[in-house]
Amino acid sequence: MSSSYDSESVPILEFDPAPEALLEPKKLIKPLDIPERAVVCFFQEVMEHLVQQETLRTVRHLRSEMGTHPVYEMAMDGKRLAVFHPGVGAPLAAAMLEEVIALGCNTFIACGGAGVLDSSIAVGHILVPASAVRDEGTSYHYLPPDREVAASADGVAAIERTLRAHEVDYLVTKTWTTDAIYRETPEKIRRRRAEGCLAVEMESAAFFAVAQFRGVRFAQMLYGGDDVGADEWNSRHWNSHTSVREKLFWLAAEACLAL
Repeated sequence: MSSSYDSESVPILEFDPAPEALLEPKKLIKPLDIPERAVVCFFQEVMEHLVQQETLRTVRHLRSEMGTHPVYEMAMDGKRLAVFHPGVGAPLAAAMLEEVIALGCNTFIACGGAGVLDSSIAVGHILVPASAVRDEGTSYHYLPPDREVAASADGVAAIERTLRAHEVDYLVTKTWTTDAIYRETPEKIRRRRAEGCLAVEMESAAFFAVAQFRGVRFAQMLYGGDDVGADEWNSRHWNSHTSVREKLFWLAAEACLAL
């Protein structure tokens, strides 16, 4: 078997720069009177709590075979802000982002969790991806093949200003975006760590690629979750840290409004 691959032999490398596809979000979704800025929140329990408090109100339901995906609006410091959960995994998250862009949003700050490739990074420590290694499939349909894709520089800067204002420790880093959580092998972990990745997750590369293709702004905050950098995987009960997740949501909202 040949070890040399190109767009003639590997379909994922067949990038087509055509600005429009057969199926476009704008053909399916009518724009709303919706805030231009949006928080992309992976913390379902945080959003449910805000709905119960009537901080969030539903403005639209997007749909997939999984059911409905609500898009919310809230007010903060007298300004309007959209909020939505993008789902998990690059294909669904990219599709949700596409549809919210079609609704009228153009500036996004995401908040989520990630595995850490360095065991010294504590649970809850904030990581700000400046770029993502494209070890997933979705980004290759939006940008030519390359190893990495960058977040919006002004979005990263807005996040950093917000975190410094609140005296929150953070690390700006590279993240590893993968489609296959059960194929994070020791050798791949070693390689990603060697090229500067401190985190692993499933959406960042796709988010950044969609944003570049559609001409919108997108940056992200992650918090250190499970440990995949040691000899044995350790969940560290990462998704039970409600206070960390709530704090990250409000920091993301503040950073988004500052853009």
